[in-house]
Amino acid sequence: MSGAPARRPASHSSEAQQLPALTGVRFLLALWVVLHHLTGKRMMLEAWAASLPAPVFNLVRGGYLAVGTFFVLSGFVLARSYGPTLWNRRNLLRYGMGRFARVYPAYLVSLLIVIPMAARYLAKPGPSGAEKASTIASYIFVLQGWAAKPPVYWNTPAWSLSCEFFFYLCFPVLALCLRRRSGLTIIGAAAAALMLPTLFGRLGVPLYWKPVTDLADFMLGIGAAGLYDRIWRGRAWMAQRGWLLYVPAAACSLALIAFPWVLDGWTTLSTALRVMNAALVIGLACGGGLPALALSTRIATKLGHASYSLYILHVPLMWWFSRYWWHPVGVKLVVCVAGYLIGVVAVSILAFDYVEAPANRRIRAWMNARVN
Repeated sequence: MSGAPARRPASHSSEAQQLPALTGVRFLLALWVVLHHLTGKRMMLEAWAASLPAPVFNLVRGGYLAVGTFFVLSGFVLARSYGPTLWNRRNLLRYGMGRFARVYPAYLVSLLIVIPMAARYLAKPGPSGAEKASTIASYIFVLQGWAAKPPVYWNTPAWSLSCEFFFYLCFPVLALCLRRRSGLTIIGAAAAALMLPTLFGRLGVPLYWKPVTDLADFMLGIGAAGLYDRIWRGRAWMAQRGWLLYVPAAACSLALIAFPWVLDGWTTLSTALRVMNAALVIGLACGGGLPALALSTRIATKLGHASYSLYILHVPLMWWFSRYWWHPVGVKLVVCVAGYLIGVVAVSILAFDYVEAPANRRIRAWMNARVN
């Protein structure tokens, strides 16, 4: 490393404050994931979803696709927060602990919620001791995304955290490769990211290795951050005109999800949505238009801050809620669903305010005090 002073990694929260619309949109994405699970097999809204016309059903059940948008957002925010960082030992430690502090505290709350389920699983006579130990270890060490078929489904969204941790490991290398590159190089890298799933398929990488197969979304987010920086510096007229990107990107995404068969023979839905997600993120970062303004309000950003807790806690809470308070038909069902949604959002806000954010600050402070 050169003798220049090492740049200290920026915090995730400070970056979110600079681009509030990206924080606000996280809540909508997390809520879409919740709707996906509410309408799943044997869930509270399964019958209602089945009664919908096919395009509407596809939109309602398409919440799992929001995870790809989260991955693009993750690459985008990390690239803008940590891109200029000098990757010496001190900053690598700060970065690694910062990523752990961002993800694990709320995830730990989800583990505490499923302890009774885990206890029942350990008491079952069927699985071997090795299988039980492997299952518990996969949840503690967040390895679910590497498994072909998880033996238990206590918290299905947790597989994506395996991807995030893998992306975090890859990011310093990717950031070094793309630092101070030309716009054409960044565009080329983003295009190459779109081809990664095809390349991995030809190399025989198992589809269930989600951290590897979904790396394309994260890399596209890094490329989107580079393009955004160049748009912001070289085309000031784009400031507050981001709706020129995010409105058509959102409209095209929803149309493709509702009518996925229009892509038959052309490309896959996931590949098409990656391009739309990059445009959506860049557009919202540029700002402008009523949607971006609404997503930047205080209440939207507050909900956006709590979106990760909502994402990672809603399934464990759903198991308990459906076990004790679910009435499957009529007005009682509507009341139950409304009660669940209000309750899980409230719990998520409390989890962010009293667990996620304080733990994040304390873990970062603990690390900073030891590496200065």
